Amino acid sequence: MLALLVSSSALSLEAATNSGKISGVVVDPGGTPQMGATVLVSSERIFGEAPAEALTNDRGRFSTATLAPGMYSVKVTLAGFLPAMEQHVQVSDQHTTLLEVVLGSVFSSFDKLRRQPNQELPADEWSWVLRSSAATRPVLRWQDGDIVFDQPAGQRDVAQYAPHRRMELTSGSDHPGSISNFADSPATAFAYDLVIGERSKLVMAGQFSYESASGAGGFVTEWIPSGHLGDGPVTSLVARESRLGPNGPTFRGLELSHDDQLALGERVNIRYGTDYLVAGFTGTTSSLRPRAEMAVRLSPGWVASLTVASRPWQDGSASQNEMQAALNDLNGFPTLLLRNGRPVLDGDLHEELAVERVLNSNASLTAAVFHDRSSHSALFGLGAVAGPDYLQDFFSDVFAYDAGASSSSGMRIAYRQRIGGGLDTTFVYDYAGALAPIENASADASIREQLATRYRQSVAARASSTVPRSHTKFTASYKWTGGPVVSRQDAFGESLYHLDPFLSMEIRQPLPGIFSGRMEVVADVGNLLEQGYVSLATGDGRVVLVPSYRYFRGGLNFQF
Repeated sequence: MLALLVSSSALSLEAATNSGKISGVVVDPGGTPQMGATVLVSSERIFGEAPAEALTNDRGRFSTATLAPGMYSVKVTLAGFLPAMEQHVQVSDQHTTLLEVVLGSVFSSFDKLRRQPNQELPADEWSWVLRSSAATRPVLRWQDGDIVFDQPAGQRDVAQYAPHRRMELTSGSDHPGSISNFADSPATAFAYDLVIGERSKLVMAGQFSYESASGAGGFVTEWIPSGHLGDGPVTSLVARESRLGPNGPTFRGLELSHDDQLALGERVNIRYGTDYLVAGFTGTTSSLRPRAEMAVRLSPGWVASLTVASRPWQDGSASQNEMQAALNDLNGFPTLLLRNGRPVLDGDLHEELAVERVLNSNASLTAAVFHDRSSHSALFGLGAVAGPDYLQDFFSDVFAYDAGASSSSGMRIAYRQRIGGGLDTTFVYDYAGALAPIENASADASIREQLATRYRQSVAARASSTVPRSHTKFTASYKWTGGPVVSRQDAFGESLYHLDPFLSMEIRQPLPGIFSGRMEVVADVGNLLEQGYVSLATGDGRVVLVPSYRYFRGGLNFQF
């Protein structure tokens, strides 16, 4: 009997040490506790326990029974109020997670959108809160010069701040030759984010360029229920239109995207989503592009990930807020090409297996093997050529050309290091394939027939720093490739680590404030030394091809 008593006590103690609780209070928008509200607690694991249900008492409080550690969703309903949902609530061993759930009505939701005349605007110190990318994995993340350890979403406080606005007056484009992206002409861009409820955010952005009888522009809207990129679902809609000349055709594009994530225990995190694209230009084309990523924390310093996607995810960081991410989405529409006079979209499917090693709080090393394949590979060139496969950009001298299907494999090693008080560095080595000219090709052949996949080595470096007194932010990068190429080598990695072929620089200089806000001068230059140009004699005439043309984009940026 004594042995049975000791055994049962040990089992009870073990169960208690591997469990937690969720307790909280349910109130209305005025702070009055609500009795009789139904609280439904569901595990976010695929094979989680059955949902637990509780009712609030006369003081509006509730408490669950013991729960297994993990992530949970809490749904609260009460007659006369709108349902409320709290996602990614973390339950830890021997801890009680506290929640305050505010039930709103239709009228209170509209009332939050209307600012009272005597309401004082909260001060904005223009210091963005560092945010993580995934909900549950403690992975080292470094976005555009900022290195942090991810923390579970349930362990972070949500920063409340007033809506922010952003306006840019710029000239030029960082994607010359693509009619589906920003035009290479003076333009005005704006962005606006609006916090709705406790944490949800609606972000809107647009851009309009000015050209004689040939305007171009677009609009994007993003719905972020969690309030932060990389934490929960994100739904976005992008619409673009460009008129190519007073009597020329018009390009129209539409992109609908949705991303979400799922936590499987404490070690596995899955992100998934899809893009649906429709484009019209002398015809119509469409594309459905799913993507997924699974990350597994092998140990506190090791993470393995498997990715199948056409482009990297946009994660929130200190240097990229949601407004900047919306502008990036607006300028990230796939390149429109022509094939036999019919429109097609540049498509690239990237498959990657990567292992990341966290060396210390200031450094990480990542090794990856990958495979890229595309049914329509985009090339950009210069030359007096015409034909059903050449799409001349009205806003620049560059044309876009469909090089056909391509496929290659490769490997990448990336090292990141923060040096001193503010110098952030990235070094990347690649061995992968890219389209390159064939030796002794016939001069009467088409561009497509004169190219083949050739494997090259490349080394890239990127440095970013901020001058202490003037607060000037300077970023420079250079990518060297061991041989001529006419297409991007490892385009996924270049986007992931913010690299461009050859020498590129970006300067952001804050100006003294003349109003309540922030103003800075922006200058962005790509391929400054005009490297990598490849001349070809084809049956359509002589052309010059290059992975990245020299461009300059500068202007003023206002945030208020």
